Amino acid sequence: MAKAFKHSKPLKPKKKCCKSKPRCKRCPVVLKRLSQTGFAERREDGKYVMIDLVPKRTLKEARR
Repeated sequence: MAKAFKHSKPLKPKKKCCKSKPRCKRCPVVLKRLSQTGFAERREDGKYVMIDLVPKRTLKEARR
C-alpha cells in the first residue's frame, strides 16, 4: 500500500508560495486545492485540517 498524506495536527500554510514544480505539501495553493476537493478544511485561525486520508493521485494533482 502506498503512503498517503495525513496529519493529525493542523497544518499551517507557508506565507508565500515558492512556485517550484512540484509544489510542496505546505504550499497555500496545494492546501486550497485540497480544501476545494473536500480532503481538507480551513479553520478560522488559517490552519488546515485533513478531513480524510488523501489518495496519492489526488495529492499529485493538487501539487501539479
